[in-house]
Amino acid sequence: MKDSEVGRRIREQIDRFSGIFLPRFSKPQGRFMRQMFYGIQAAQDVKLSQIGRTLGEKIALKKTEERLSRHLALPGMGQKVNEVVAADAARRVRQDTLIVIDPTDIRKPYAEKMPYLATVRDGSTGELVPGYWSCVAVACEPDRRRVIPLHQRLWSAEAPDFGSENDQIMAVIDTVRAAVGDHGVYVIDRGGDRINLFKPFLDRKMRFIVRLVGNRDLKFRGRLRKAEDLARGCPMRYADRLVREENGKERSLHLEYGFRRVNLPGRDEIVYLVVVRGLGEEPLMLLTNVALKPSRCSLWFAVSGYLARWMVEEAIRFIKQSYRLEDLRVLDYERLKNLVALTLATAYFAAVWLGERLKLTVLARRVAKLAKRFFGVPEFHYYALSDGLRVLLSRFGAWTTPKTSLESSLNSEMQLCLSL
Repeated sequence: MKDSEVGRRIREQIDRFSGIFLPRFSKPQGRFMRQMFYGIQAAQDVKLSQIGRTLGEKIALKKTEERLSRHLALPGMGQKVNEVVAADAARRVRQDTLIVIDPTDIRKPYAEKMPYLATVRDGSTGELVPGYWSCVAVACEPDRRRVIPLHQRLWSAEAPDFGSENDQIMAVIDTVRAAVGDHGVYVIDRGGDRINLFKPFLDRKMRFIVRLVGNRDLKFRGRLRKAEDLARGCPMRYADRLVREENGKERSLHLEYGFRRVNLPGRDEIVYLVVVRGLGEEPLMLLTNVALKPSRCSLWFAVSGYLARWMVEEAIRFIKQSYRLEDLRVLDYERLKNLVALTLATAYFAAVWLGERLKLTVLARRVAKLAKRFFGVPEFHYYALSDGLRVLLSRFGAWTTPKTSLESSLNSEMQLCLSL
């Protein structure tokens, strides 16, 4: 299949993907979203000027930017987009699928006029810089490298409608949970070690794996003890060897792990303190309400569930770097929140939509091969897809408004299946 034909069919898939949003938006808004998905992917950029250039409209670029900016100001658009993405992804979330919740930051160290700039801690350097907080939800299976973007939310502690970080994180979880129901195990790093999160988790009977800070009080055999004290005396009954890839090199880790049955103060539910040695100087401590048995297989589910965050961190970097999310420059708070959600939806298209069916998987492989040809072999599969899509969409024609109906779009997809 020629590259130009692959590019045309990718554009058809963007149109089809945009169709899942139409029940929640008007036709003009739907057309705007199709162009945003196309533009963000083709430009690998979230700046409206770059998106506008990829559309290639026969009007002044300034007019294109103004129209995109006007539509981007729609109140509540970001939440609706996140809800649609989570609903579409829900059928891929099984009973034990991991749903990783990761509060992160969007750095804007040189911004001065952006609305409600707050102080955030750079997750890479630890420095305090101007920016915004964000929270990403990603689903994955412990034994697979595939990740499914579910939700991304931006907020500022300086905004008038800001309540608390706990409220923002729970809003992300509630959106995901409304789509997936009781499926999934929620995984959060040490930022989730808060009683204001544990309480709703337990009240709603949600299964979770949360990394503890160490000074958390836990009830063990009728007495309150610090988690770090319990970890020191925890018997390490099981051991495994884990290979981790770092900077293209493999590093072998010898892990020992065990657990204790405990309770949170003031709660009757049984939870488990899981202790892992071998990942650092201090033991890793996890708290989970996933029912554990004294067996290697049972305990490894909790350990591997948390370790899956390594893969998710790469997925979050993919969203930030592939689409230059930290280079967003709109000067309105509502537009900022909406643009972040549209970027998440674009990443969902690249990471999930193209690989859902056999025929689209073949397309995805073709796109990845193009990325290797033009850019070398990326370290992460989704970078290859994103780079390949940019090549196809930018080199093989500007955006054109689809003239086909939904029925003809379906027919086109059937022809695609037969031709592949």
